[in-house]
Amino acid sequence: MTSKYCLILLFCSVFFACSPSENKEFGKDISTAQDQIREGKAIFKQECSNCHNFNSNGIGPNLSGLTRTVDTPWIVEFINNPQAKMDAKDPRALALLEKYKAVMPSFHVLGEQKINSLISYLHTFELVQPEIDPDSVINLIEAGVPDSGIRLELELFAQLPASDSLPPMAKMTKMEPIPGTDRLMINDQRVGIYQLIDQKPQLYLNLMEQRPDLVSKPGWGTGLGSFSFHPDFVSNGLFYTAHTEPGGTRTPDIGYTDSLVVFMQWIVTEWKANDPAALTFEGTSRELLRVNNPTQAHGMQELTFNPHSKKGSEDYGLLYIGYGDGGSPERGFPDVADNEAKEIYTGILRIDPAGRNSRNGNYGIPASNPFAGVAGKAGEVYAYGFRNPNRLFWDDAGNFYATDIGQHSIEELNLVKAGGFYGWPIREGTFIINPYGNLRKLYPLREDENLGITYPLIQLDHDELAAIFAGYIMSYGELKGRFLFGDILSGRLFIADLNQKPKPEVQTVKVIFEGKEMTLEELVGGRVDLKFGIDAEKRVYIMSKNEGKIYLIK
Repeated sequence: MTSKYCLILLFCSVFFACSPSENKEFGKDISTAQDQIREGKAIFKQECSNCHNFNSNGIGPNLSGLTRTVDTPWIVEFINNPQAKMDAKDPRALALLEKYKAVMPSFHVLGEQKINSLISYLHTFELVQPEIDPDSVINLIEAGVPDSGIRLELELFAQLPASDSLPPMAKMTKMEPIPGTDRLMINDQRVGIYQLIDQKPQLYLNLMEQRPDLVSKPGWGTGLGSFSFHPDFVSNGLFYTAHTEPGGTRTPDIGYTDSLVVFMQWIVTEWKANDPAALTFEGTSRELLRVNNPTQAHGMQELTFNPHSKKGSEDYGLLYIGYGDGGSPERGFPDVADNEAKEIYTGILRIDPAGRNSRNGNYGIPASNPFAGVAGKAGEVYAYGFRNPNRLFWDDAGNFYATDIGQHSIEELNLVKAGGFYGWPIREGTFIINPYGNLRKLYPLREDENLGITYPLIQLDHDELAAIFAGYIMSYGELKGRFLFGDILSGRLFIADLNQKPKPEVQTVKVIFEGKEMTLEELVGGRVDLKFGIDAEKRVYIMSKNEGKIYLIK
């Protein structure tokens, strides 16, 4: 465990590269005209807010105080052409690349006036150096994660075609077979669904063509976030997708206060193939659900069916949907997330695509759902209190799990029970958080707490990983019977026996490629953007958006 939680953030060290000996008055030439600041605020919200904020580092650095510590011409040049700064070996630009593992896109299309307005808005934010709260948790999780000694041998299996000219080259999030077949399907969030035939991708569903309002920028989970084929697809031709469109594209089925911007909408679509055996989709579709989302983040990251349910069982054919908080607490509206299952935000949902008793009449709410028919509750909700439930899965015994990406400190794996409350936004892991205050501060639980919260089966802090993502329970090799998961950003891999009592012990595993032990960052040449896949033979794959490559775990 490092002491990063014990120290005041050394904010200038990476992004601003400022020197204590400098005594320059930065930003004195920046306009403070109110109309220009208002224009800059709108530009920031539209173009910058998905990667930057003024409270903490995210996809890109915290921008508070930028204009007061860096020359204005440098900022203008960087906004216009970040790659030129990299090519010129500019020290500050290279430090950014080293820390964030990606090059910011050029915004030269904004033009001089809009860039100046943007800088005027940035100049309204002072440099933030958070104080240490004496009541806040200092050391979160003391014990580090040990190395298991196990090394996974990887073999390059397939490559998706590039859907962009800069990393991530292909934005896959899921690779699974069509139930009852060996047809292996994989998505690219920008494009649609491919089938891997003889390890070569063939486009099955061109979602860009079918849904021209599809948007997969800015990054993160946007675009075609997930897909799932019905257990009876081979006979009924039904499958489901979740994708994003710009806010205001259509009238939503579910929304929130008018005071909070609608940045995007998440849409669940049911597709019916005319010929389920066809290698290219032809058929019909209908929209099941459309939900407003305030940011590009924490939306609909998972669609899935319980693979262990049998025909005739209560769970068979019911579609599970993971839906996060939409980024609402970070936008200053924690009440959207803190809703006590009155709405779907922070919920794992369970719906019946064949039913029609929902609010919009397009799907069904199973009578066995814990809040079905309960006044003031969203009947779709199966469990709630998740910030970003990005992967849902079951073990062979029927236990149901969800990984949940945390705010600034804790990553979780939860054992999901019907009707359970999993803490967000008043808990992050087993720590108290005040969603109406500073989201960076955590506090220890009180002995007298009795709020009915279910706490994680596994929790790890950001010393170990930044964003958790679930793989699979392995059925072969040295990891047989153990759960494999990892860190989206770095690709660091972990294992645990989920049946171990009282709590699963977590260990790390490393990889070998072409006879050489290496990290996944070394393998893919930068930020990994880790995902996992599985085939009909239960072989597990490691996938990286960075180069769009898929590796088989041998």
